[in-house]
Amino acid sequence: MRRRCDSQDLRRLRRGARVLRIGHRGAAALEPENTLAAFRRAVELDVDFVEFDVLDLADGTLVLAHSDDLLEVSHGVAAGRVRPLRLPELREVAPELPTLEEALEFFGSTAVGLHADVKCGGHGRELAAELRRHGLVERTVASSFWTRALHDLRAEEPRLAVGITYPEDRRGLARRRLLAPLVPPAVGLLGRALPRRLPRWLKGTGASVAMLHYAVLSQAAVDRCHAREAAVWTWTVNEPELLRRVVALGVDGVISDDPRLFLQ
Repeated sequence: MRRRCDSQDLRRLRRGARVLRIGHRGAAALEPENTLAAFRRAVELDVDFVEFDVLDLADGTLVLAHSDDLLEVSHGVAAGRVRPLRLPELREVAPELPTLEEALEFFGSTAVGLHADVKCGGHGRELAAELRRHGLVERTVASSFWTRALHDLRAEEPRLAVGITYPEDRRGLARRRLLAPLVPPAVGLLGRALPRRLPRWLKGTGASVAMLHYAVLSQAAVDRCHAREAAVWTWTVNEPELLRRVVALGVDGVISDDPRLFLQ
């Protein structure tokens, strides 16, 4: 029987002398997101973890892509959906997009921690198997908005730390120039009930981390998570003033498109 993720393993998810530095989709402000180039840049900038997104294709291949929107994933080259495609078809319009296997091969040559944000259900067995094959289970935390995906992952690999993401931003609204200013006020409304819901969500999923959008953060939410010995990571923080604010609330990890922010 595989041992479960224990308290010693979970210490790496909590802040020590400083907050954990997490590169969002690698270093999405500096290189094309979810590519090996973005991951290399994040590692060069000395992040503690690299966050990336996992999506499935029609042929069962797991690739690193944020959404099912082909226009987003191909950086404007083609429109349509990603998931109905097979890998050769996707590579025609997004040649830099790595498979999960290719990404893990790269990460295996580094010492960086991994944050896999799962955008699809039903592939817990494949993801867990790839992490085991590359010896990366104990360096990885897998997160999702979907509780079923977290249960599947925990069942397949008890050593794997999991995190619950809140709220869902499937369409990437927080990064769209015209809509981004509207996101914090709208998301902030969701944060009012969050402190009382978090303990139930953490217990129900076995999550070791709450991945919270900065607009739903509050001292009460952070304290509730810490009372359950769960870490709090917040996304996506790209401004120095916002970084200071979330660090003051006691978050354990900060996810940023530009890891240079942590060096200022």
